[in-house]
Amino acid sequence: MSRRYFGTDGIRGRVGEFPITPDFMIKLGWAAGCVFAREGQSRIVIGKDTRISGYMFESALEAGLSAAGVDVLLTGPMPTPAVAYLTRTFRASAGIVISASHNPYDDNGIKFFSAQGTKLPDEVEQAIEAQMDLQMSTVSSDRLGKASRINDAAGRYIEFCKSTGGGNLNLRGVKIVIDCANGATYHVAPKVFSELGAEVVEIASSPDGLNINERCGATAPDNLRKIVLAEKADLGIALDGDGDRLIMVDHTGAVVDGDEILYIIANAMREQGQFSGGVVGTLMSNFGLEQAFKRLGIPFVRAAVGDRYVMEQLSQRDWLLGGENSGHVVCRHLTSTGDGTVSAVQVLRAMADSGRSLHELRQGMTKLPQVMINVRLSKRVRLDDSEELAQAVAAAEAALGDSGRVLLRPSGTEPVVRVMVEGEDRAQVEAVCRELAEKAEKILTALVS
Repeated sequence: MSRRYFGTDGIRGRVGEFPITPDFMIKLGWAAGCVFAREGQSRIVIGKDTRISGYMFESALEAGLSAAGVDVLLTGPMPTPAVAYLTRTFRASAGIVISASHNPYDDNGIKFFSAQGTKLPDEVEQAIEAQMDLQMSTVSSDRLGKASRINDAAGRYIEFCKSTGGGNLNLRGVKIVIDCANGATYHVAPKVFSELGAEVVEIASSPDGLNINERCGATAPDNLRKIVLAEKADLGIALDGDGDRLIMVDHTGAVVDGDEILYIIANAMREQGQFSGGVVGTLMSNFGLEQAFKRLGIPFVRAAVGDRYVMEQLSQRDWLLGGENSGHVVCRHLTSTGDGTVSAVQVLRAMADSGRSLHELRQGMTKLPQVMINVRLSKRVRLDDSEELAQAVAAAEAALGDSGRVLLRPSGTEPVVRVMVEGEDRAQVEAVCRELAEKAEKILTALVS
């Protein structure tokens, strides 16, 4: 059964355009409530980021859930991973986050978590969609769901994040600039690190409902770089609007992406004798990360792009660590989803244990030059339908040898094929990528014409 509303990361779109409308959200809340209530489960946590539309959708979801006879626990503005954590700790049947992550304020979306704080299984999402087709009804008045607020939600999550660094982590003498993207971490992330002893400089921590992710946060770290240098800070932490992504900046102003953060955490766990299994990356993880783990003797596999697929691989293999270069890092031994604040605590733990700076810790991995060219077509096409294209890819791989990688990946939202080439020699990488993109455009254009 194909899904009509749920994508790889919930339901997302422009506010006021279907399905991101109040009437849809009431029906969605009712449908989800009906599905969870079938199992006798009747309590759902709702959190949101700082978008102005979050108030409207929070009320709509609350009304729909109440109509289905489900109680609601409201957290107010809270990071996505915090809602996953609170869902587990309150033994709720599910968690709902109202957020469009790193998108601008005029987008919004809905993410669901299971009782275990993980993404919903496909069959539950399909059951909710099937329920959406039915006429909405309301339970009798004596069975209506009640709503209450978790008044200490932020404090609970702050203590949890601190605890993931171990009982003796002391950041006294460390100066950190924290960019909260004017998002859901504005009232929690700075306190996590200041209570651990660090000197904290806050930026983008004054949300007004409209400025979330606006030239700040994990997707726009330039301002963080400048302030880290101006403040002579030891490092910078950039989170995205809902707090599940982490990008860092070292004391020299160099940006440290998700691949490097993944390497630092894995290597620190290995040095402490705490690592087991392997690491899950994605098709977009830099080839330099794969090489670094090979040198350390750490198994590495690639999942499809999306933290959902990283989690699937981690669960199947019973591994502890995975992530994406965009900054989604999953520490499965600590939490059930990607968590930017928890990941940052792990990097600070690695610094404290080793006595090395962030700049020094990232030196064990060398990112290789990566070039990507988008090939736009008139309509979507299956890449495995062309033997000629397969031969062109094989020729590009042969030119790079063991020192590079080729990836052709169709966009999930538009008729575009992304041609990506990595290797040790930037000039060669650029030439191979350009030649392969030209061949791919010619071959695929002929296929769709």
